[in-house]
Amino acid sequence: MAPTLQASSIQPVEAQTNFTPNKVSNESCNKVEILASSTDIQLIPQEEQKENIKPLQDEKKCDEIQTPLDEVPNESSNRVESLSSSGIEFIPKEYIRPEEERKSISDVLGDYEKKCDMGPQIPVIDLKNMHSEDKIGREKCIEELKIASVEWGVMHLVNHGISLDLLNRVKDAGKAFFDLPIKEKEVYANDQASGKISGYGSKLANNASGQLEWEDYFFHLVFPEDKRDMSDWPKTPSDYIEVTSEYAKQLRVLATKIFSMLSLGLGLEEGRFEKEVGGLEEVLMQLKINYYPKCPQPELALGVEAHTDISALTFIIHNMVPGLQVFYEEKWVTAKCVPDSIILHIGDTLEILSNGKYKSILHRGLVNKEKVRISWAVFCEPPKDKIVLQPLPELVTDSEPALFTPRTFAQHIQHKLFKKI
Repeated sequence: MAPTLQASSIQPVEAQTNFTPNKVSNESCNKVEILASSTDIQLIPQEEQKENIKPLQDEKKCDEIQTPLDEVPNESSNRVESLSSSGIEFIPKEYIRPEEERKSISDVLGDYEKKCDMGPQIPVIDLKNMHSEDKIGREKCIEELKIASVEWGVMHLVNHGISLDLLNRVKDAGKAFFDLPIKEKEVYANDQASGKISGYGSKLANNASGQLEWEDYFFHLVFPEDKRDMSDWPKTPSDYIEVTSEYAKQLRVLATKIFSMLSLGLGLEEGRFEKEVGGLEEVLMQLKINYYPKCPQPELALGVEAHTDISALTFIIHNMVPGLQVFYEEKWVTAKCVPDSIILHIGDTLEILSNGKYKSILHRGLVNKEKVRISWAVFCEPPKDKIVLQPLPELVTDSEPALFTPRTFAQHIQHKLFKKI
């Protein structure tokens, strides 16, 4: 049974709103109930509301698995880190997932090796031949990337051209920020109510059921350089700005290479996809550092709900603590931790442009009792209003008609939030 689509990216809506795109020909995708807050969206196909994941479990069932409220400490802040470090043994009911959903949730560290050894695994794509003078090697690389994008929509990239030293420095800088006392991090707090979406935050409100996710985050735009607001960037550690800026530059180069290979994979001109999402000048790259504290009841919670990314591409690195799961062939697949790799997700934007040939896969994040998990997600997004997202005419035929309604990036967000357009 397919899970409820809760397309909540834990991203501020203005920056990275996740949803499953509205396919013209897919009746179930047109029948969605949208439960929106200031920070995210939940999409629930009506059929699944009835037979899959139910509304938030009733109070009686919550109380059966949750500590009495007077045992939950008074928080000095609304951060999940505060809850985790307070010593609680039971998580507040706002973090407890619906009963049906909990059947597929577990402590990811408890059975990690077993899960990874069972069934299919996210493909590993070696990019060492992407610029090879050997035509056969280059074409093989393009074909492997295409197949992974068609069948999975997610993959581990190795030999991607970004040095291990830089990746480690980025991770060290991000971890150093989150190692700061919460009071020091609060200096960079965002303010959803006033429209300030960049900075340090937590999921303070979710859908109408009131469920929350077990994570804190830091969010800001990293590229293009002339669109950055450096007042949002952490000043501690001292090398955060330097290493994060360099990583963004190198990742932007890699994004161009991936766009080119994916274009060639479908028989398009090499620069076609990148041009359609705004080109070098207009594509926005948003960084979100996800911080998942230790959770005393990981079998009841999620670090991030099941969702798809609205971006064109999403690049992820992490601290080698497992937690990512993708929904593949009607099952949740736990991703292996592949050393020195960058995880690539195909986002909804590219699924739309490819007329559904490339897949934007449903994914979520698990938590555990023993280790903090940190991931660095960079979302490559088109400009909100300048580009009309629709299937490329080269990929639309009588036998394969357009699956998506033309809309700007902003209109897609509005449609999923409010059904206005």
